[in-house]
Amino acid sequence: MEEISLESKILKGTTTVGLTCKEGVVFVTDKRASMGYLVASKRAKKTFNINDQVGATVAGSVGDANSLIRLIHAEARLYEMNNGRKMSTESVATLLSNILQGNKMFPYLVQILIGGFDKEARIFSLDPIGGLTEENVTATGSGSPIAYGILERDFIEDKGIKDNIPIALNAMRSAIERDIATGNGIDLVTITVKGFKRYEDKEIEGFLKQIKTK
Repeated sequence: MEEISLESKILKGTTTVGLTCKEGVVFVTDKRASMGYLVASKRAKKTFNINDQVGATVAGSVGDANSLIRLIHAEARLYEMNNGRKMSTESVATLLSNILQGNKMFPYLVQILIGGFDKEARIFSLDPIGGLTEENVTATGSGSPIAYGILERDFIEDKGIKDNIPIALNAMRSAIERDIATGNGIDLVTITVKGFKRYEDKEIEGFLKQIKTK
């Protein structure tokens, strides 16, 4: 009888990409959630609004990710009620890092990006036990090695969001083409001084048409 591991029963989501730009942050994710070799969902949500200035992407265990997002969202709302201002990107990332570190004996099986625009665009990458690094360009999940190939080649630091959206989308499209756990569409979010914006499918298609195929 074939042994079925616990790993194959865990609902997982991949891949995510994050870029900082002059006006804000670009987040791109796919929409597939897998369970072993099964495509368990084609509509998985992997980008979340923490507050108007801060968002998050998640890759890994869907259950762990949803639990953490609910927790950090509640903490951000409580902070805003008590202090009369929104939590900054760094504060959200630091709090989440402390939560993950406090649970390292039974870790959350996730990779998380926290990004936002306070006085400048910032992105923080967190590992399952609370490791925290600040990045200008980053990717998580099983498709990240493929995405990094495009990002390292094409990312333009200190350029505008419209310059970097096609690069992030192209990186995700490459991951979808080569990573079996990544697929079923693309979700695009930007966070600027104007707030958190989730793009419609037609808008994403318009950006993809701008990308030259080689």
